Amino acid sequence: QVQLVESGGGLVQAGGSLKLSCAASGRTFNSYTMGWFRQAPGKEREFVAAISGSVGNTYYANSVKGRFTISRDNAKNTVYLQMNSLKPEDTAVYYCAARYRWTINYYDTSEYNYWGQGTQVTVSS
Repeated sequence: QVQLVESGGGLVQAGGSLKLSCAASGRTFNSYTMGWFRQAPGKEREFVAAISGSVGNTYYANSVKGRFTISRDNAKNTVYLQMNSLKPEDTAVYYCAARYRWTINYYDTSEYNYWGQGTQVTVSS
């Protein structure tokens, strides 16, 4: 069983930055693919970014590529999402997710077994 706790959300002006963190429990963190997803009001949950286990390959949604960076610190059982050049359309609840081992369908919510409680990110114009 893996428990995920996100932090770092908040209110920021357009063009600003935020860094989200997701702390995971468990002893085999480097075997887990980690993902960030977001859900805006009235919309489906969508993929933002993913990072593989020990190798740390990264993948991004086109809408955030070049602005967001996902990273992980396996020694601290933590995954991060650095968000720069934020836009009002980035406003959403951001969720951290985990699954054991890699999947080529890293963008699919159904591939992840564990989810955090979410953290609100609001970008004002």
